[in-house]
Amino acid sequence: MTNPVLVEVLRGAIIESAHRGAIAVFDADGKPVWEIGDTARPVFPRSAVKAIQALPLVESGAADAFGFGNRELALACASHSGEPAHVELARSMLAKAGLDETALECGAHWPSSHDATLALARAGGSPNALHNNCSGKHSGFLCTCVHVGVAHKGYVKAGHAEQEMVRDAMQAVTGAAHGADERATDGCSIPTYAVPLRSFALGFARMVTTTGFGPERAKAAKRLLSACMAEPFFVAGTGRADVALMQAAPGRIFVKGGAEGVYCAALPELGLGIALKCDDGAGRAAESMVAAVIAKLLHADEILAARLLELANAPIESRIGAKVGALMPTAALS
Repeated sequence: MTNPVLVEVLRGAIIESAHRGAIAVFDADGKPVWEIGDTARPVFPRSAVKAIQALPLVESGAADAFGFGNRELALACASHSGEPAHVELARSMLAKAGLDETALECGAHWPSSHDATLALARAGGSPNALHNNCSGKHSGFLCTCVHVGVAHKGYVKAGHAEQEMVRDAMQAVTGAAHGADERATDGCSIPTYAVPLRSFALGFARMVTTTGFGPERAKAAKRLLSACMAEPFFVAGTGRADVALMQAAPGRIFVKGGAEGVYCAALPELGLGIALKCDDGAGRAAESMVAAVIAKLLHADEILAARLLELANAPIESRIGAKVGALMPTAALS
């Protein structure tokens, strides 16, 4: 199946680029509410599923043992921009477990925030693992290891007790097999599993409704999604799409992007989970897609829907800030 074009990029009135993709919207009982394209095709969710990967941090009791609040839990689900507040919070999380950045096995890169990179370079600094966009998630992994008494060295490897807890959570929540045949390695060195896109939509419908969860998992899921919606800056960073979408309707929208054009989302009031993949991996197109999908699903709130459509139809600007084009969701999403 060839996926349809879901977003076009206009320069002036002429289509310059087109982005194909697939979208799945499911309820917690496994009923498809809206599907576009090949939602049965396995995809790597990358960072879009960090809220599910963080379940063991809460379920194990580690989050409570170390006194983590909404900000720490949001950072454990984050792909942050490496801004000072992100770095210091990750450092604080590790310190509560008696660790520092040398325990992180995610690797280092410059902050994705341009301003944070400039500030770090001007100060004569260089990035360490705390600046990695996944350092919050990895800090959560390490804190879980310390709390449950598991040696943390090699915690990123398949077969380590921490990654087995994460794999088990992913498999149980999505209902899809996460085995060696589906496994590859993510950018931050942990295992990532390719499963059908629709499984992630089902998983986030379950996360937001807690359907089929036992008491501890239900509390953990609610706590993690609520933390992200309460502290969206710590999920992403200044000027990021995830922040703009969650701030557009506080407590009503959960979203989390992943590399290569993946997005997962959940709408508490509707009990729905959303998963999408932009075929060519373009992040800007995936952001437009998820905003358009949520606007359609929340169309009854006309003011909110209009704001979301503004985000979906993001402008293309010249170097001097003049609007010269725009992203435009196609009729398939309208």
